[in-house]
Amino acid sequence: MTAIDPLEPIPLVVLTGFLGAGKTSWLNGALKAPELAETLVIINEFGEAGLDHMLVEDASGDVVLMAAGCLCCSLRQDLVATLEDLLRRRDNRRMPIFRRVVIETTGLSDPLPILQSVLQHPYLSKRFDIRGVITFVDALNGAPTLAEHEAAQRQVALADALVLTKEDLASPAQIKATREAITALNSRIGPTPVAAFAPGDLFTSRFLPAEDAQFATWLGEQPTLANHAAGIESFAFLSDAAISAATLMVFQEAMRVLHGPRLLRLKGIIHMAEHPEEPMVIHHVQSIAHPPKKLARWPGRDRRSRLVFITQGIPRDTIEGFWTALAKG
Repeated sequence: MTAIDPLEPIPLVVLTGFLGAGKTSWLNGALKAPELAETLVIINEFGEAGLDHMLVEDASGDVVLMAAGCLCCSLRQDLVATLEDLLRRRDNRRMPIFRRVVIETTGLSDPLPILQSVLQHPYLSKRFDIRGVITFVDALNGAPTLAEHEAAQRQVALADALVLTKEDLASPAQIKATREAITALNSRIGPTPVAAFAPGDLFTSRFLPAEDAQFATWLGEQPTLANHAAGIESFAFLSDAAISAATLMVFQEAMRVLHGPRLLRLKGIIHMAEHPEEPMVIHHVQSIAHPPKKLARWPGRDRRSRLVFITQGIPRDTIEGFWTALAKG
């Protein structure tokens, strides 16, 4: 049994996509790759497709050993209890080692509660390193699906990576319509064709940037953006003002308290008055705020603060006006 470091956070991704998007089929193939050996897959027992054909033997209780050294378990209880139990068994060597975790949601699931379950838990938030929400979208039926189903809309809006499937079955018009529907919900990232999405890409750090150079990509390539679809709005704005640490604290607390449930995601790189050459990075998921992180330097020449929001039912003017008032302070 290979040695493990219990203090090293375990990479975790949330794999989501509406019914029939093809995420399970892709995962079935990807788990055969050596890059995903010693991966634990947590699936919901009500999932539309299982991984049963890959199972080779029982490992322990509801955990099964799969090909390529991967593990799979069904989520039959609260996610927090499941993760705590798996960690306990891993740490006590009562199950085969896993070094990374995929939580595969059902097609009708909202990924936010999964993120919250890990992020707001004092123990799980230290044991797991969330790498991102990976959303699969069906090019054949994507446009009508995104028009009709809020769960699909939230899956796309919250994605840190988007994978487009079934382009070989779709017409050019269907592909164009699907891409436009995706952009209306999430213009920060472009969809990747499934053929170009390799197993090793699954655990790339996207939820939080691992290095200073990644911040521009993490925030999105466009200096400003504005999209609105089905009540979900994404927008960004730039600010020339340098703000104090106290002002930033007031802003973050106001976002958390006043808008938490409707503030799906907030990312920002902030020009600080106290240390103008060392910007601060902030990241919120609804009412959960990561501790601000100070960078050693700006990732580029632009020294303006930049904030990116994904909201549901919060007018842009409300947030931008509040920021402007605080900055003038």
